[in-house]
Amino acid sequence: MSTRYPIFVFLLFSLPLTVLHAQDEKPDAIVMSKIREEGLQHSRVMEIAFHLTDASGNRLTASPGFYRAANYARQQLAQWGLSDAVLDPWGEFGKGWELQRSYLALSAPYYKPIIAYPKAWCAGTNGPQSASVLLISARDSAALDAYRGKLAGKILIVDQDEAYRQSFRPDASRYTDAELDTMAQAVMRPVDTAAARRRREQFQRQGGGQRMLNALRAMARQEGSVAILTMSLRGHDGTLFVQGGGAYQAGSPENLLDVVIAMEDYMTIVRLLKAGMPVTLDIDVRTKFYTDDTKGYNVIAEIRGTDKKLKDEVVMLGAHLDSWQGAMGATDNGAGSAVMLEAVRILRALNVQPRRTIRIALWSGEEEGLLGSRAYVKKTFADPGTMELLPAHEKFSSYFNLDNGTGKIRGIYLQGNEACRAIFARWLEPFQDLGAKTITISNTGGTDHLSFDAVGLPGFQFIQDEIEYNTRTHHTNMDSYDHLIADDLKQAATIVAAFVYDAAQRPEKLPRKELPKPRPAGQRGF
Repeated sequence: MSTRYPIFVFLLFSLPLTVLHAQDEKPDAIVMSKIREEGLQHSRVMEIAFHLTDASGNRLTASPGFYRAANYARQQLAQWGLSDAVLDPWGEFGKGWELQRSYLALSAPYYKPIIAYPKAWCAGTNGPQSASVLLISARDSAALDAYRGKLAGKILIVDQDEAYRQSFRPDASRYTDAELDTMAQAVMRPVDTAAARRRREQFQRQGGGQRMLNALRAMARQEGSVAILTMSLRGHDGTLFVQGGGAYQAGSPENLLDVVIAMEDYMTIVRLLKAGMPVTLDIDVRTKFYTDDTKGYNVIAEIRGTDKKLKDEVVMLGAHLDSWQGAMGATDNGAGSAVMLEAVRILRALNVQPRRTIRIALWSGEEEGLLGSRAYVKKTFADPGTMELLPAHEKFSSYFNLDNGTGKIRGIYLQGNEACRAIFARWLEPFQDLGAKTITISNTGGTDHLSFDAVGLPGFQFIQDEIEYNTRTHHTNMDSYDHLIADDLKQAATIVAAFVYDAAQRPEKLPRKELPKPRPAGQRGF
């Protein structure tokens, strides 16, 4: 997912199971006890997580690893007895991509191995090469003219002046009671248009540097450069933040090989070159593109509703299954996907007979812009650009999402839907001893519940302890199974299963905010 950030929004306006009355949101104590027992004492969440991570590899959208994980999830859902477990095509995505070999080392003025990760959708080197490194000191596109005709056969590095900044904060942390209380006391405020304008202006200023880099890459491809090096500004102790390296659409040309290295290695090379000492790197990168099927797919399955009046209404839970390529995508978002799979497994193990249909979705293309969930919402419920509603829009109750790492659930973000506060407060009561009690009007952005909210459907993200998410695992080479916390994932799956069950059982759908106005693609905010 995208980096999490707070957003404040306007409030717009086979057991027989007990039916809750509209005026009493108190959960069925017997069912809650059974969900707790199954989720906390008989969990399979870590087994599921293993298959999504170690057994599948990274899950870059449309890659072999993604399909290994997606097919595993589909098969498990069918095995557990869910209906219509499918890989559901949502539209055109683009090229699949796989890294098959990667080696980078300093070979002159001395030998030093370098931790390096090529960006996704980059070309390889066509075999091992030894190449000199050229320092690019241009600060704008015009200044690049001085380098024309000099880039062939070179590895490029852009001049930087960065100083390492030590961090004195722990990598892993949990929310304190005071922090949770502050979240609970948050109030809705009008959008600060001046601040939004300043952010746009800052982005435009930063665009100059990006335009220079784009021009450099284009010139490097034309002249036949070997690769370009990119610094990982975030991260330390061998942690690299690595994502995509350019266009992935089916008709787009191959991207120049772009290799992310640690800040310490990057600045070593820059300092050597600025001191007049030639630098040579040995490099061998092999990548493979997949273009036989350029569609994107979500994993979809459901537990059919049983109530004659309510069975056509839908409660959804979901998480994005795709990841970046630097590691196994364990906390982003194998954790969320494993929790959602475990939640429906819990419900099937208890043989619940929900009044409404419960539908799980594991999305693809989230890392490229919520592509899978946005396309699913558009084809199923409504187009946010026109706000023309499809029949399923009226039959929808709610969507619950998880995408903030391995941390336990501490409560829920209301996404500005104040009418749900009292309902969720009752639903959290059975789990306050597990640390989940906070309800905040604010939101955490950058993940798939926003696709539902964009068309006026109740979509919610749970509050989670951050653990190492933004310091160590989010989009990094360290995002592996070892960074998952089993007890936290058990707790999360238990609470999600309970929320989904409660939503499926209540007589009414969850309250909605006022429908948003149509929003052109460039104004959707996600």
